[in-house]
Amino acid sequence: MNYTEQQLTSAVSSGGLRPVLAGIESGVPASMLSLIQKCWDANPQNRPSFNDIVLELDDMLQQRKKMEKEDLSLYQPPISHVHQVMDDVNNLHTYQEKINWSTQGECVSKGASFGVHSGFRMWLDGFDDPLAYHLVLSWGSFATCGRRESMEDMHFLMPFLCNEKDVHAFGIFDGHRGAAAAEFSVQALPEFLKALGSMCSPADALVEAFVRTDVAFRDELDSHRKSRRVIQKDWHPGCTAAVALIVKNKLFVANAGDCRTILCRRGCPVALSRDHVASCPEERNRVVSAGGEVKWQVDTWRVGRAALQVTRSIGDDDLKPAVTAEPEITETVLSVEDEFLVMASDGLWDVVSDMEVTNIIRDTVKEPAMCSKRLATEAAERGSKDNITVIVVFLRPVSTAERVY
Repeated sequence: MNYTEQQLTSAVSSGGLRPVLAGIESGVPASMLSLIQKCWDANPQNRPSFNDIVLELDDMLQQRKKMEKEDLSLYQPPISHVHQVMDDVNNLHTYQEKINWSTQGECVSKGASFGVHSGFRMWLDGFDDPLAYHLVLSWGSFATCGRRESMEDMHFLMPFLCNEKDVHAFGIFDGHRGAAAAEFSVQALPEFLKALGSMCSPADALVEAFVRTDVAFRDELDSHRKSRRVIQKDWHPGCTAAVALIVKNKLFVANAGDCRTILCRRGCPVALSRDHVASCPEERNRVVSAGGEVKWQVDTWRVGRAALQVTRSIGDDDLKPAVTAEPEITETVLSVEDEFLVMASDGLWDVVSDMEVTNIIRDTVKEPAMCSKRLATEAAERGSKDNITVIVVFLRPVSTAERVY
């Protein structure tokens, strides 16, 4: 992380810089460590062919399977213990049946819109300015569970939405109390947005898409409860969400919760969203006015018995209507001064500032997926305790000189 692109390229190609390999004590086979070192040998003649690599990997796999069989043969659990384990598994399955919330989100949203989409002509005609700045986009993302045991973040990249060359959508959903709301929303919200494209303005469509997604998820969850597919009555999953919609040279950002979106303009970060958290006096007063309860708990202001820090989200049916799904919308006219857009879950923003994010990208090879990964890696190295998802969208062409040194 301390290298510029030029320094890193020079150090790898000329200085022999290589990543630090795990030690044998970590359980990595010695043959794997040896293979990696042969693959990055400074002399190309010493590097193995791809066929040789496949053969070595296959040998390692066979050796591992053999060792696993030997380990199993050393321990045969009593029959009673096996039965107990099977009973526990069956009970767990009965307690909460596995539901594919992504599939549910896609089916519900497409059913609600009757599969009809008549295009975005209303949006495009409304911004038909021949002198408007023409964007050239490139995009990428990276997501990691970080220090968490499970991944509750979801995201989507939908450039050229419905094959329209001037309409693009990107979104991040940060789940809490489980991943169900995020998994449902990442499929449902874009479908609702498509269906609304011919009915109202981009800003109104975004608000309505958030609200419809929230209602659809809570209805679906309630339906599963009543059908006993979800027996855990006190399970109230939710997710925060941020969606960026680009129509020609107009950028609309919808945010509900603590995901964040920034725009780099003339080298400086411009905030396109604000965090909806109980520590914000304005949000705290809104929640109380809507009948919610806000208390100081542990280390900050939190909402309700669930002790939720965010004040806007999709789902969280036990905290409705105080914790609303209605997003705040910002509208920005993009110009040649605008370099790139960064969207991320709070796993990044908790430990990396807006200005630091901008500087890191400016000091990274201008490939959006690589920039996203570097930001996520930086957040993890700084001790982020949450899932980390990052989307980077460049808004103008990046020169070859910036891409490769």
